[in-house]
Amino acid sequence: MVSLSDIAAATGYSKATVSRVLNGDPTFSVREDTRRRIIEVGNEMGYALKGRRVGIPQNVAILDNVDPERGLHDAYFFDVREALKVKALEHMMSLASFPDCDSLIGAADRFSGFISVGPSPLKGADLEKLHAALPHGVFIDINPAPTLFHSVRPDLQQTVLDAIDALRDQGRQRISFVGGDGHIMGMHFHEEDIRTFAFVNWTERLGLSADARVFAEGSFTVENGRRQMERMLADSTGPAPDAVVVAADPLAVGVLQCLVAAGLRVPDDVAVVSINNLEVCEYTAPPLSSYAINREELAESAILLLSDSIIGRYEQRHHVLISTELVVRSSFVPATAV
Repeated sequence: MVSLSDIAAATGYSKATVSRVLNGDPTFSVREDTRRRIIEVGNEMGYALKGRRVGIPQNVAILDNVDPERGLHDAYFFDVREALKVKALEHMMSLASFPDCDSLIGAADRFSGFISVGPSPLKGADLEKLHAALPHGVFIDINPAPTLFHSVRPDLQQTVLDAIDALRDQGRQRISFVGGDGHIMGMHFHEEDIRTFAFVNWTERLGLSADARVFAEGSFTVENGRRQMERMLADSTGPAPDAVVVAADPLAVGVLQCLVAAGLRVPDDVAVVSINNLEVCEYTAPPLSSYAINREELAESAILLLSDSIIGRYEQRHHVLISTELVVRSSFVPATAV
């Protein structure tokens, strides 16, 4: 059986240092390369690490893809980043942010791993270089390199199906969709947001596609939501939709503004349900029903997934999907809530 003394001899560090690192002592301050070396040697020698706490690094790099100029559109990602800060404090971690892959790669020797927050697409060549420098990484909300890094994401495809089912249960049949530009990443970069993809797929499978109108272009802003809803109403040759699923709350604010201006009552004439559950949902007219994404669970799952990766728990990359929950307000009240 491999002992702490064996690992100490193999690494050149004291038995006390090895013990505190491999027992996950959160109060023990040590250089990240020292922790990494002890954990790697422990794994190579077959030492049974005692738990996830061992792999939680004291210093974590954050690849920050949040654009502060985009305001409400990126409010969700700001919330995720704040949740990550709170969880880092709970785990006695310090965070260091980097604006792009190159700057993170330049500081890679200071860290055992990284967590990425933000929606910006990344080039395959940059991801390859990042993996060579920092092989342990977790992306929150996107999954740009499934064979290289782990990911934690809200289950948006299931969320869209849940919204369609809830609207159908209430008797709504002319269900339409408002979204924005997006991309489905992985081995294939596809210029379509995953929520749009899910809506088109499920309305076709459920026999709703004949009445389903999809307007999903442009940015995720209030103005674009209003503009696309205006186009939808103007382009209608038959009855107006009796329900609209919206990809994100900023768009939904604009959708509500358009419907009210057109004299349509929400939810009597048109039910509206959105995704993200930002604070603004409480202050729209009427208040907006929206599927909540638990930012704290995204952050906690990312930290623990990174820890498991560092201690060598996985041979393959893991991709975690987290369910959402509808927060019911006046714009749509499901039949089950009545």
